[in-house]
Amino acid sequence: MKKRVVITGLGAISPVGIGKEEFWNAILAGKCGIGRISRFDPTEYSTQIAGEVKDFDPVNYIDKKEAKRMDRATQFAIAATKLAFEDAKIDLEAEDRTRVGTLIGTGIGGIETLHEQYKILFEKGPNRVSPFFVPMMIGNMVAGQTSITFGLQGPNSCVVTACATGTNAVGDAFRIIQRGDADVMVAGGTEAAISPAAVAGFCSMKAMSTRNDEPEKASRPFEKDRDGFVMGEGAGIVVLESLEHALSRGAHIYAEIAGYGYNADAYHITAPAPEGVQQAKCMEMALRDAGLKPEEADYINAHGTSTPLNDKNETLAIKSLFGKHAYDMAVSSIKSMTGHLLGAAGGIECIATALTIADDIIPPTINYDTPDPELDLDYVPNEARSRVVNVALSNSFGFGGHNATILLKKYQA
Repeated sequence: MKKRVVITGLGAISPVGIGKEEFWNAILAGKCGIGRISRFDPTEYSTQIAGEVKDFDPVNYIDKKEAKRMDRATQFAIAATKLAFEDAKIDLEAEDRTRVGTLIGTGIGGIETLHEQYKILFEKGPNRVSPFFVPMMIGNMVAGQTSITFGLQGPNSCVVTACATGTNAVGDAFRIIQRGDADVMVAGGTEAAISPAAVAGFCSMKAMSTRNDEPEKASRPFEKDRDGFVMGEGAGIVVLESLEHALSRGAHIYAEIAGYGYNADAYHITAPAPEGVQQAKCMEMALRDAGLKPEEADYINAHGTSTPLNDKNETLAIKSLFGKHAYDMAVSSIKSMTGHLLGAAGGIECIATALTIADDIIPPTINYDTPDPELDLDYVPNEARSRVVNVALSNSFGFGGHNATILLKKYQA
């Protein structure tokens, strides 16, 4: 028999705040964390804005010596995991560590380290490259270093599915507990890709907004004048537990994970498939997995990147699956405030979806000024909304045609 899985801890490192409370209060207030890039001089770039994490000091979470041997993405993952464990009030000393696992992904990995060390290689020669270069750069270290830091000896893995990474990580961890291979999992995504090379690459693709003079208004999902996504950074980590484990220790439960779907467009390396057909099937898989009908869904935390194609296709996918009920649901994108955290997006948006269910408050899509006549759903424009949310889906769609959806619902005994 499949085990029930619940969310008991939330750890957020985001452009709008560090920690669950600061993150959620900013989101509900419609605060935007996007500004001019400060991590390098962006003057020569067509896009000069991003959602950077402010006031992050890794030594608040990690030993100073160890922190120097980690890429920023790994630092974010460990910090968010520490916050998630603290929020869950879990005593790791009392746990069987072989039953506590780690599944944290990253879309791009240690690209800051890669950039820095290549610069050293070209300017100073191979003998000056750090011996920690490879273990700092490789993507699996976000999970590996997290398990080492907290002594987690259960299932350990890393997902790399571009912008679907965080959602796949949470969904895969859900499956691990569901089948009985662990009692507790930390899961989610992390990203720290606001580096010269990564930003240059996205600029060359012409995928990002160039609204450099109005950074706080640049990310505008589903709005008529959207002109591309805005890169963000950070980490979103959740603590998942089997229901019986959570109840045995009297844990606070934010929501239950009840469904998971993932599939492929099998269409194009960067563009979503026309009409959002596979995205609709992905959401349908999550509903079917949860044993729910489309009309039972109250809210969708959309992928909502603020790109012309994605927002149109996601809207079409929602309408094709939910039919008339699509107009009764709320749909919103917190990327309007955080920017697009790439591999961390699904993790931070899982946190937002869990809090939506726990607090019965739907976060807004800010910068929604002019409706797009082709996009006619309720995108919760500009202001958070109080509404009972019993069932919510969170979507993530990534380069390579990766689609992932998790379904959360209110916990009922």
